[in-house]
Amino acid sequence: MKRILFCACGCIAALLATACQGPANQQENATATVKLEQVRSLKMEAVEIDRKVELPATLNAWEEVHLAPASPGRIEAFKVDVSDVVKKGDILVQMDRTQLLQTELQLKNYETEYNRAKILYNAGSYSKQNYDQIKTQYEVAKTNVDYLRTNTILRAPFSGIVSGKYFENGEMYSGSPIASIGKAAVLSLVEIDKLKTTIAIPESFYPLVKKGMTADITSDVYPGQKFKGTVHIVYPIVNPTSRTFDVELEIDNREQILRPGMFARVALAVGKAETVIVPDYAVLKMQGSNERYIFVVDNGTARRIVVKIGDRFNDRVEILSERLEPGMELITEGQGRLNDGVAVQVVE
Repeated sequence: MKRILFCACGCIAALLATACQGPANQQENATATVKLEQVRSLKMEAVEIDRKVELPATLNAWEEVHLAPASPGRIEAFKVDVSDVVKKGDILVQMDRTQLLQTELQLKNYETEYNRAKILYNAGSYSKQNYDQIKTQYEVAKTNVDYLRTNTILRAPFSGIVSGKYFENGEMYSGSPIASIGKAAVLSLVEIDKLKTTIAIPESFYPLVKKGMTADITSDVYPGQKFKGTVHIVYPIVNPTSRTFDVELEIDNREQILRPGMFARVALAVGKAETVIVPDYAVLKMQGSNERYIFVVDNGTARRIVVKIGDRFNDRVEILSERLEPGMELITEGQGRLNDGVAVQVVE
């Protein structure tokens, strides 16, 4: 009986001891099982950058004209060919002069009659009605000759390069549109010492874009080279569909390296701004989407923040989010294995 009682008492004592020590031991064991993810970090600070708008563009000739006579006729001779460089006033095309020669002969007859009538009229030997009639005929014939001379000899309206020739010597110009340009013409001329391009900029930048601002122009044809552009026209209307406004740029091309029709990229500086710049490797991308995010240290845990990518600066990128604040601790190493809310330990 005593042995049974002793055993019972021993068991009760052991249970009481275990009960007293249990909570402390369980808490200690739980703490020991929490694994802290080791990461490296840096503090994010706002820096001042040159804010740029980068957009694709197509280059156009500064001036382009499709030359044609005012009325159909036979092309007597081309004085130039495609790619020829011409100066303002040079003769480009000679049209048939048959009608011009006839009109010039008629003008000489009217001029002779007019001069004779003028002398007689001043002497009082000719009626004013007859004098006015001859004078009118002479002035009409002179106007016709001037008109035919202008349209029989086609001259360059500006210095440039011949970009198109649509007929050959002796062919008839009918006045019908040329399919490739959609206009009636015998010859096309472009000025490429300067080029221009029009870009559509988001309306949020409208207050910042001013005439005279400079832009960098780049082309894949000439990697590593930059060309200078200047804002020439800021159009006063915003497109209600695209929420953009047009800006025309003037591009210096005195060396004639760039050509109309080339694809280019325009980087237009629109002022300075304060923003957060971080190493590009600190920004992660959600698989299967374009969502970008970062992790920051928040009271010993990793917090996931979705961001947007802004401008790039070599191996650093601008990140944009309403949740970002200067002074936040950005996780730069070890972020690939983190989840939102995971406990982390920052190591040097």
